[in-house]
Amino acid sequence: MHDRAFKDPQREFRLFSIRLAVGGLALVLMTGVLVWRYYHLQVERHADFVTQSESNRVHVRPISPTRGLILDRNGVLLADNRAGFILSIVVERSDDLDVLLAELDALLGLQAEELERFRRQMVRRKPYEPVPLRLNLTEEEQALVAVNEYRLDGVEVSAQLVRHYPHGELLAHVLGYVGRINDRELPELDPVRYSGTYMIGKTGIEKFYEKELLGKVGYEYVETNARGRVMRLLERIAPAVGEDLTLHLDIRLQQVAWDALGDERGAVVAMDVRTGGVLAMVSKPSFDPNAFVTGISYSAYQALLDSPDQPLFDRALQGQYPPGSTVKPSFGLAALETGVMGMESTIYDPGFFQLPNNSHKFRDWKRGGHGARVDLHQAIVESCDIYFYSAGVKMGIDQLHHYGSLFGWGERTGIDLPSERTGIMPSREWKRAARGQSWYPGDTVNASIGQGYMLSTPLQLAVASTRLASRGEIRPPRMVSHVGDQPIDSGPPQAFIGGDSRHWDLVIQSMKDVVHSEKGTAKVIAKDLGYTIAAKTGTAQVVGIRQGERYDASLLAKRHLDHALFIAFAPVENPEIAIGLIIENGQHGSSIAGPVARQVFDAYMAFKDQEVAARD
Repeated sequence: MHDRAFKDPQREFRLFSIRLAVGGLALVLMTGVLVWRYYHLQVERHADFVTQSESNRVHVRPISPTRGLILDRNGVLLADNRAGFILSIVVERSDDLDVLLAELDALLGLQAEELERFRRQMVRRKPYEPVPLRLNLTEEEQALVAVNEYRLDGVEVSAQLVRHYPHGELLAHVLGYVGRINDRELPELDPVRYSGTYMIGKTGIEKFYEKELLGKVGYEYVETNARGRVMRLLERIAPAVGEDLTLHLDIRLQQVAWDALGDERGAVVAMDVRTGGVLAMVSKPSFDPNAFVTGISYSAYQALLDSPDQPLFDRALQGQYPPGSTVKPSFGLAALETGVMGMESTIYDPGFFQLPNNSHKFRDWKRGGHGARVDLHQAIVESCDIYFYSAGVKMGIDQLHHYGSLFGWGERTGIDLPSERTGIMPSREWKRAARGQSWYPGDTVNASIGQGYMLSTPLQLAVASTRLASRGEIRPPRMVSHVGDQPIDSGPPQAFIGGDSRHWDLVIQSMKDVVHSEKGTAKVIAKDLGYTIAAKTGTAQVVGIRQGERYDASLLAKRHLDHALFIAFAPVENPEIAIGLIIENGQHGSSIAGPVARQVFDAYMAFKDQEVAARD
């Protein structure tokens, strides 16, 4: 009786029924949610997941294009591509990247620069994209990687064409070189064009014509497994090969100019008078560009930087030197055109020149002077400074600057190469802006013989020589004659200097007599000459000489000796080739620089005769 008081079967049944109903409802709801979720994933989002699945399984890999070749005017290969083997790492396939790099270091002896570049490139890579670690594996290194492949998960060795320069240092400054894309260059590049490409033109023609040489990237669609390893190729879109470049340059003439300089430091530029094409451009000393393609070591690069001979410095384009007496034909023509000097005007040369009311004496290179009646012809043939001091002061710096600029002094030439320097053709405005000073008459005296503030590059020497040879045609120098099969037509001259033909006749005849007369400063190169040369020698001071002192080379260090300069063209009757050159600390343009030009002229004429004979 007491137990019945504590037990209520009906109440328990109702409670059980409620719990059963709630549990059943919850089960139905959960089943409904599960069914809805299953329907949503399997039906409504079926297409999305199929796409994502394919993305995990199918990858698009870029195929780098083959870089265009560079050839000389006769089809000789100057820059090509050779098979090389690249060691790369697919990070996703490696369980422990640090351990993998340590193993590779033990096998191959990785350099700090390689690891640093690898980690920088790894940051900007795409998933499953191989990141290059070493760009040019040797056969021994390939064998080591192959033997240890079983424990190097993520490592790939692939064949790829690597840039090669068969002529090495002979063309290093002209062609330039390619190198790895760095962090500074990357933001400026088109990510599509450069996907799969590790190299870019750094200097020279390789840089200026990067767009044409690069080509167009290709793609391949590959199927991979869960570890990212390629299982099969699904589709391939071939890359477009870069355009080949044909230069005006003749490698034979380049070699002659190189050999003619010997052990001297300097530059030689030879141009085709008729087209402006550069036939030879030598800067010496030089370096091997092949060392830069796959990454030069820090110690080797530092050795090049620290060398007192500055082999990395392109003297032809970037060297700026006082042009000295090589400006005299240009300024002589200016004196005639402005009327400050007539064709028969003469000056008295006692060996020095003084400005009015000034005791300072501007010396002639020849002690005692050139005589009582020096005209323009004699002034150019014997390189009389006093004539040009007098003419320059009469013209004034404004006229000197105007005519100097017409001949290319102090102006970029517009050549299809990067990093050309302008030189300096000084003016009142230039001195005020650069030095914060006014222009003085003494500045004009110095500028009138190519000294003082005036500076020129060897390329500008050749351009001035070309404009003299063509009687005033102004056209930019060109390195490349064809891009692919398409010629780059230089077209007519951009402008003309103009002037009285009689004035041109006198200046050019005077330059001819520099070589072909008994008193000419370059008569040393006239021996056994079978054609005519018009020239002008030049000497540029490196260190100043005090008033009243004499220049004594025996008291100076080699690097303090005067520079030797030379401009010339040939043959005079129908000019074809013009030359500008400098030999640093060579002292004499006549005896040191002149013979270098003679060797280049002789080679050009010999090659031309060979070509004529071959056609006949």
